[in-house]
Amino acid sequence: MDALTDKKTTTSAEAAALRAAIISKLTYDLGKSQTGARDRDWFMATALAVRDRIIDRWLSVTRAAYESGQKQVYYLSLEFLIGRLLRDGVTNLGLTELVNEALAPLGVDFERVRQAEPDAALGNGGLGRLAACFMESLASLGIPAFGYGIRYEHGLFRQIMRDGWQQEFPEDWLNNGNPWEYARPEISHDIGFGGSVEAVVVSDTQIRHVWHPGETVQAVAYDTPVVGWRGEHVNTLRLWSARAADPLKLDAFNYGDHLGALADRVRQESICKVLYPSDESPAGQELRLKQEYFFASAALQDLVRRHLRVYGTLQSLPDRVAIQLNDTHPAIAVAELMRICVDLHGIGWEDAWKITQGTISYTNHTLLPEALESWQVPLMERLLPRHMQLIYLINAHHLDQVRAAHPEDGRLLASVSLIEEAHGRRVRMGHLAFVGSHKVNGVSALHTDLLKKTVFKDFHALSPRKVVNKTNGVTFRRWLQQCNPGLTGLLTESIGPRFLDDASALTALRPMARDAGFQDRFLAVKRRNKDALAAVIRATLDLKVDPHAMFDVQIKRIHEYKRQLLNVLETVALYDAIRSQPTQNWVPRVKIFAGKAAASYHRAKLIIKLAHDVAKVINSDPTVRNLLKVAFLPNYNVSLAEIIVPAADLSEQISTAGMEASGTGNMKLGLNGALTIGTLDGANVEMLEQVGAENIHIFGMTTEEVEARRRDGVQGSQAVDASPRLAEVLDAIGSGVFSPDDRQRYRDLVDAICGSDYFCVAADFEAYYAAQREVDARWSRSPDWQQAAILNTANMGWFSSDRTIREYAGDIWNVPVR
Repeated sequence: MDALTDKKTTTSAEAAALRAAIISKLTYDLGKSQTGARDRDWFMATALAVRDRIIDRWLSVTRAAYESGQKQVYYLSLEFLIGRLLRDGVTNLGLTELVNEALAPLGVDFERVRQAEPDAALGNGGLGRLAACFMESLASLGIPAFGYGIRYEHGLFRQIMRDGWQQEFPEDWLNNGNPWEYARPEISHDIGFGGSVEAVVVSDTQIRHVWHPGETVQAVAYDTPVVGWRGEHVNTLRLWSARAADPLKLDAFNYGDHLGALADRVRQESICKVLYPSDESPAGQELRLKQEYFFASAALQDLVRRHLRVYGTLQSLPDRVAIQLNDTHPAIAVAELMRICVDLHGIGWEDAWKITQGTISYTNHTLLPEALESWQVPLMERLLPRHMQLIYLINAHHLDQVRAAHPEDGRLLASVSLIEEAHGRRVRMGHLAFVGSHKVNGVSALHTDLLKKTVFKDFHALSPRKVVNKTNGVTFRRWLQQCNPGLTGLLTESIGPRFLDDASALTALRPMARDAGFQDRFLAVKRRNKDALAAVIRATLDLKVDPHAMFDVQIKRIHEYKRQLLNVLETVALYDAIRSQPTQNWVPRVKIFAGKAAASYHRAKLIIKLAHDVAKVINSDPTVRNLLKVAFLPNYNVSLAEIIVPAADLSEQISTAGMEASGTGNMKLGLNGALTIGTLDGANVEMLEQVGAENIHIFGMTTEEVEARRRDGVQGSQAVDASPRLAEVLDAIGSGVFSPDDRQRYRDLVDAICGSDYFCVAADFEAYYAAQREVDARWSRSPDWQQAAILNTANMGWFSSDRTIREYAGDIWNVPVR
């Protein structure tokens, strides 16, 4: 009893100390009184107080990594979708109870404070969220690492719906400051663009090339600590902000040209304004290339500076540094590292190439041509003239090696050349990343296999050991413990806390899947989460939904290959069936959509509009008797996902087979007890292996069948003719039943389905509809559904990002793991 009393006394004292720290931050950092403070002020004060508890560990870990000579990982990504950080930091530091106890006497609710934090607008979808998960796992596993990216002031965009149409507005996440970041104005690097290259004769046998940029922008560092599980290790996310070298042309300003005096500054600092500016114009394409070079060059200059300060020579770089390119965006890093080695440090070509290849590795995330990126040669020559020279040289050496091994094979040379000659000369950035890396990885078993057979087929034949698989994962700290505390508590009580440190321990849950008592408790947690989501839907859309209905969820970036359109067509077919067969025992469903379409992706935006038009009709039709509701939640982000994921019953992973590299939403939803309906695409294949065929609903054509259908030129009309159900749906949509204000609105969309049907929407429709009715049948057998849901959670441990990072560490980076 005395020990318990002492513990409570200690905890109370710690809470009092934290409370005092929060009040101090509120008063002296924010200049606010307790009586006048709002939720946003309490958030800032709490975040600053929590941040103070991170700093000592952060600095000591960074210092220890250099003193021990431990190899460092540098993760280059154009996106880091980190979401809100307060709960993340509090949870990983083990301060949840302490923070609540500190705030309660002040009349401050931690949940409200937490929700006052804006989502960091630093990413778009799976790519950025994966980078965030990986950074957290790197810290949790004790691997010294830096993440490098761009500090976007306005993110991708804030999605607002007006009459069902997506409208894009700038994100304002930095308007009130960011308590997690540290500005490092003393850490800046000059980033050059344009200009000319001078050949300087050093000796009779040596020429040194000097790049004289026509324009220079400064990259200024902003650091955010990334706390690992239990607070034992803290890494750094370093984001770069663009700053004009000359902020104001004073002579022009004094002459009265006030706008002109700022023109260069506005243009140069536009680099860090938004993520993925539209590339429909030449100016947009140039800005995208500038962004990619800006952050890749800043990252490399920074890590080289840090490396030389400790080790004194770049020859040891592959032994002390591992650079991971997250997708093709940072591929210019290959040429930039060569420039740094050859031009700035006088290293010979062969040694420089060994350093570059030995240090860099490349993750490919997609088979889509637009994501592999290629840049017009004239643009590269104008914007990065020295890099274009280096790329030509890299290509020449590369093709010489290929030609020596495969003489007279012109097709092979053209295929693996870094320069595309067929349709206007372009630099193939995916090829550059492949050639400049010692390892290239896909992100699911299927995706990696397809990389070897399609995009990098000829490269794989030349270097059969270079391509490896590293199936993606998600951090369970964020996607189970933080977003679903009810389920976490139930699991801890039922199987013990080991799974908090070792995700594979979730398998201890398997024997409980058939236990009726445990099923009831599992279901009760899900119901509470659904109540919370239903409240959000009501508040956001003024739409009342029944938490007892099946919550059927598709939340992801809007793209034709992800086939939100297929889901909408099935929704219309279900709507028709409910009305025409009112006596059938229909399962109540709520179809929940969320996701953004790229601002210039007009077809995807039209699909969003269709979803809204269909929702408007169905939700207002009394004959449906609340058996079907459709909700499209706007401005999808990490915080919204944290509400939807724990509440989902059914996870829609229905991409066209062979087009989704991995997917991580499937993992998050499955971890939280949602059943998956999906194709054999991406990581769905491995999910099928992990959870068992009896606990997942797989439908549709395989990758080989999709390829054969496209190769044979089979039209969608063939599938439509064979499906009266689909024909009726398309006729209704195409004739304007759902768009009486514009009856031709969806005519082109319907024609595309009946025509080439490239994404196999028509081809897979009947299989999808049948699979959905199988889902209905299982839902009607509640014990069977709960058993499958529990087994999904129990078998999802393999999809932890900790497992993925361990594989990277051992097979690619050659770094030890704690």
